Amino acid sequence: MVELTDSQFYYAFRFLFGISLSMDDTDRQLIELLRANARLSHVELGRQLGVSRATVQNRMRRLEKSGDIVGYTVRTRSGAAPAAVRAFVSIATDAHAEAAVVRRLEALPTITALHHAAGHWDLIAEAAADSLTDFHRLVGEIRALRGVARTETNLLLDTQTYAAGLR
Repeated sequence: MVELTDSQFYYAFRFLFGISLSMDDTDRQLIELLRANARLSHVELGRQLGVSRATVQNRMRRLEKSGDIVGYTVRTRSGAAPAAVRAFVSIATDAHAEAAVVRRLEALPTITALHHAAGHWDLIAEAAADSLTDFHRLVGEIRALRGVARTETNLLLDTQTYAAGLR
């Protein structure tokens, strides 16, 4: 059996489970409020949590210093900012399932365009996601659609030419 110091245990626990042992319920509620709207003022956060502005500031500073909060971000409407991950997903459908697959794909907000194709693939979907994790989830959703026989994904690394107005 290996003995760990308190500090080693803390970091190992945090690494393995992604949970900070130093966070209490108020910290977790604060993080949830920030996830929903990172632009809330310290005063508003304090009001919703039932604590003072100074308490919110101190907690945020501590959570940032400990690495529990690593940054703040913005969400945009689709097309307002380029997605971090873009790809073409080639899709082969089961016989007579193409129309149903198209309807299901059109319902996915991360599919930015859908092309009918001739050749090895029935459909080619242009997809965009904010992260590889989100993209991985999308590919899993596509593969799980009834009527999808197989897929092949090509990640777009860079775009050299833009159509007028897309830049």
